[in-house]
Amino acid sequence: MSTTKKVLLINTHLTYPNWSEGMLNASFHQKAKEFFEANNFQILATKVEDGYDANEEVEKHLEADIIILQTPINWFGAPWIYKKYVDDVFNSGLQSEKFLSGDGRTREDATKQYGTGGKMQGKKFMVSATWNAPKASFDDSDQVLFEGRSTADVLIQITSNYRFCGVAIVPDYNCFDIFKDGDIVGDLENYPMHLKKFLV
Repeated sequence: MSTTKKVLLINTHLTYPNWSEGMLNASFHQKAKEFFEANNFQILATKVEDGYDANEEVEKHLEADIIILQTPINWFGAPWIYKKYVDDVFNSGLQSEKFLSGDGRTREDATKQYGTGGKMQGKKFMVSATWNAPKASFDDSDQVLFEGRSTADVLIQITSNYRFCGVAIVPDYNCFDIFKDGDIVGDLENYPMHLKKFLV
């Protein structure tokens, strides 16, 4: 049995011609690929926009030790193609009972909580996101829009799918303010330092 660790890199950028071509998210995706290759991981990859087979994606998730979603934040969430991907893949994982068996609750044991029926313990999931929002708009109760919420709070609709299936959530990595005053070069350079969390 192979002891080589595997990482699944999912790029869910959706192209809008002449406006959002996907180069930045592709750069983060490539940076992660290079990091994990240099640390002797086997790379599994999916570019959602190019199409996928839901059952094959289930198997990729089962093979992977680490799953990383690379996404732009479009209107405060991942592009719509990612919601379709999740519905297709997680429904397949539910129907086959490969991701989870029920929601964790049982009639026999009232202490069992909703969201504890997952079968994917031991795996880790992380979101790497690109935002128009500036970093200062988070974690500050004086900010009008997010009212003190963190990026993890805003991304909970993405991370909850994985937590529901038993996957551990690793703190997200973010490239902020990409159209105005962001430090895209610095964020790309610093990304491998964040990814070192997976080597511990």
